[in-house]
Amino acid sequence: MVIVGDDPHAISDLLHYLGEHFEMKDLGSFNYFLGIEVSMSSAGYSLSQTKYTSDIPFEDATLYRKLVGSLIYLRVTRLDIAYVVHIVSQFMVSPRIIHFTIVLRILRYVKEFLGHDLQFSSQSSLVLSGYSDAD
Repeated sequence: MVIVGDDPHAISDLLHYLGEHFEMKDLGSFNYFLGIEVSMSSAGYSLSQTKYTSDIPFEDATLYRKLVGSLIYLRVTRLDIAYVVHIVSQFMVSPRIIHFTIVLRILRYVKEFLGHDLQFSSQSSLVLSGYSDAD
């Protein structure tokens, strides 16, 4: 249990009351609790899960690797995703949730534009020019 307040006397009374009814141990002030970073200033308390969020890797990166591998193969005809697939492929060893989220966004984009194919006309010259917008 975390007890926070601006009245030290009231907190002490509450701790005494709870100690009479429950077995408790006062661990004092804290900076990190259940994945939440706590900092105190004159303006109040700040709670953050930055460290917790950045430390979340996948238990098994197999799905991520399969999806990125499929995207690598797909970029042969979908030059518009070449850059972003290059970026997400750099995190194959230890992907995090943000990387998986980006891969899912790429898949949604690709699915939205299913009919965008490379086409070569039999009437055109043999000079091939390609353009890509990596955004």
